[in-house]
Amino acid sequence: MSLSQGSSRLPCGSRFLDLARPHVMGILNVTPDSFSDGGRFSQRDAALRHAAAMVRAGATLVDVGGESTRPGAQAVSPAEELDRVAPVVEAIAAELDVIVSVDTSTPAVMRETARLGAGLINDVRSLRRDGALEAAAASGLPVCLMHMRGEPGTMQQDPCYADILLEVREFLAGRLAACATAGIAAERVILDPGFGFAKTLEHNLSLFKRLESLHDLGRPLLVGVSRKSMIGRVLGHEVGGRLYGSLGLAALALIKGARILRVHDVAETVDVVRMIAAVEAAE
Repeated sequence: MSLSQGSSRLPCGSRFLDLARPHVMGILNVTPDSFSDGGRFSQRDAALRHAAAMVRAGATLVDVGGESTRPGAQAVSPAEELDRVAPVVEAIAAELDVIVSVDTSTPAVMRETARLGAGLINDVRSLRRDGALEAAAASGLPVCLMHMRGEPGTMQQDPCYADILLEVREFLAGRLAACATAGIAAERVILDPGFGFAKTLEHNLSLFKRLESLHDLGRPLLVGVSRKSMIGRVLGHEVGGRLYGSLGLAALALIKGARILRVHDVAETVDVVRMIAAVEAAE
């Protein structure tokens, strides 16, 4: 299930993701306490309708999450997370032409959703929960590894770095090595710098400014900043007023080489991607 040398086609279960071009990943939280949509899609049918709308708007991936990772969030049991996620993953995989990503750190959820048709494991804890490396390796699916210190409930309690870029890079390189040891080839890995996770506003801005430096790790980058507090802090807007800031950062991430944008506002972000692509394709 790994990429051949030099290929841009990433096998994602029964589908492929062409990383020669950028992609928009739509966020689908099936939790009652997400920071942005607060339970609107916690029921299967509502979740499926929203996923279908994001696909129509141009999302090539839908990221399904059953455990909130907002600052201060509490962990949920594996059984509860699976009850939230499994019916939605199964329905989307069966009914929509899209890669289903599962936003999870839980081995049991990885194993079951892979069986139900998921195409990508997206783990904010970078496969550090007991058994996660083994479950991800056994799934045969690609994985997205994200930088985070601590746990969501405590991660924003005075995060401190001597050099944010260096420490993020070293962490991600270490997780790539751990994956290799577990049998997950580098060609199956996507990297996420983890904006908003155990980082102050200054950390986020500095890391974003130097995003290109992470390309030397040799893996595609996923950037998720949609509606996040870093935008609110700069612009003074609550969650519902952060669209334009989100689109500005999406455009900047593309210019800096990101291959996947994880967003709430799919149609608007797809327009950004298409416009930049048209300019870059011009003679």
